[in-house]
Amino acid sequence: MKYFDAHTHVQFEAYKDDKDEVMQRAKDAEVGMNLVGTQIDTSRAAIALAEKYDEAWASVALHPVHTAKSFHDTKELGGEGKAFTSRGEAFDFDAYEELARHPKVIAIGECGLDYYRLEEDTKKVQAEVFLQHIELANKVNKPLMLHIRDGAHQSSSDANAYLDAIAMLKSHAKVQGDVHFFAGNYDIAKQFLDLGFTLSFTGVLTFTHDYDEVITNTPLDMLLTETDAPYITPVPYRGQRNEPIHVREVVKKIAELKNMGLEAVREQILLNSRRFIGLDK
Repeated sequence: MKYFDAHTHVQFEAYKDDKDEVMQRAKDAEVGMNLVGTQIDTSRAAIALAEKYDEAWASVALHPVHTAKSFHDTKELGGEGKAFTSRGEAFDFDAYEELARHPKVIAIGECGLDYYRLEEDTKKVQAEVFLQHIELANKVNKPLMLHIRDGAHQSSSDANAYLDAIAMLKSHAKVQGDVHFFAGNYDIAKQFLDLGFTLSFTGVLTFTHDYDEVITNTPLDMLLTETDAPYITPVPYRGQRNEPIHVREVVKKIAELKNMGLEAVREQILLNSRRFIGLDK
């Protein structure tokens, strides 16, 4: 393993016709990965796929947008299947604990708070479910893989999901973890770093400068790379479905932003990834 995609979704319906080919391409390029669940179905599917490949692992959780009936993403859930529906799942602690104890499961996620399309009653439910995920991570002693997204209107006083999540972590978390697809400023980043959480970044780095300051200021040993595939395809593959092999482009961009040699950055991010997986214990 030379690279690690810390957050990807090859178990999603977007890969139903060629997931094994996608996994093989990653294997041939020495790219390991964390297959991240978003509901009970996609969490189970992540484990099943991870069982087939030595350098693939899984995370299990209920994504905050799926705590209520929400936008139906065909890439994630398919266009027809009744088993894959954005139905507003009730979090079943015991069921997720059983999955979380699987030897291929390395983290609890993606879980957290998503205020992008927020209704007041769903905010309360999200907070309750996030707390249950934190308790689960504490119980099984595995890191959190966080999904945090602020509200669409930043002028709103209650639009900052990052600050709410930080407060909950300070009060309840006994484990650390990673902030997937970090999209805050460096002040927010520093608060997560102070808690011992790594930050992971996607191919968005290759087509926007929004996160250059965060990358520049974050210590290299606190960064992870991810694709969030099938989404956020990096340059030069924009317009195509994303896949784990493209995590290499994220590593290249981080090396460029930090003005460091590619090999040194690759090696350190791989060390960070091994730490997250638990391979350095």
